[in-house]
Amino acid sequence: MAINIGDTIPDINFQFREGDTRPDQGTCPIGGKFVTRSSRELFANKRVIIFSLPGAFTPTCSTYQLPGFDQNFETFKNEGIDDIFVVSVNDAFVMNAWATDCAIKNIKTIPDGNGDFTTAMGMNVAKSNLGFGQRSWRYAAIINDCKIEKIFEEPGKADNYGDDPYGETSPENLLTYLQNT
Repeated sequence: MAINIGDTIPDINFQFREGDTRPDQGTCPIGGKFVTRSSRELFANKRVIIFSLPGAFTPTCSTYQLPGFDQNFETFKNEGIDDIFVVSVNDAFVMNAWATDCAIKNIKTIPDGNGDFTTAMGMNVAKSNLGFGQRSWRYAAIINDCKIEKIFEEPGKADNYGDDPYGETSPENLLTYLQNT
């Protein structure tokens, strides 16, 4: 069941990875630790945007959606948004590497490695046709103190959907909504 406007977001614990550094030899950051944070901890007493996508390092997500939100961060703040988060069914190592690779400065990544948040939001879909397994359908939401203020969802949500629609969840579309409300 998908979450609707006015609903409280699911209270899910996420496993973040903090404090890792890249060694001189090798590519895998080491030395950090896992840190648990709940969705309530992240979203309480703030007006935030979350957007979710099929996977880190995928073309539309890395080329348009993530950089678009990052580049427009100050404009979103001027429209009353405190933070912007990207959620993906990827682990903390992948999410951290993706943010570094894309040179993201303002967007906070949320690793939903087990897909618990995605499933509780009603946005999980099979992407087995692409070898992805269970992933998130592309959506975005404005959350005000843990309640859904507005939700944006790409059309055609279905398991193993052959296309990757993008438009409803673009930063430009969310800005248009915020500027007209």
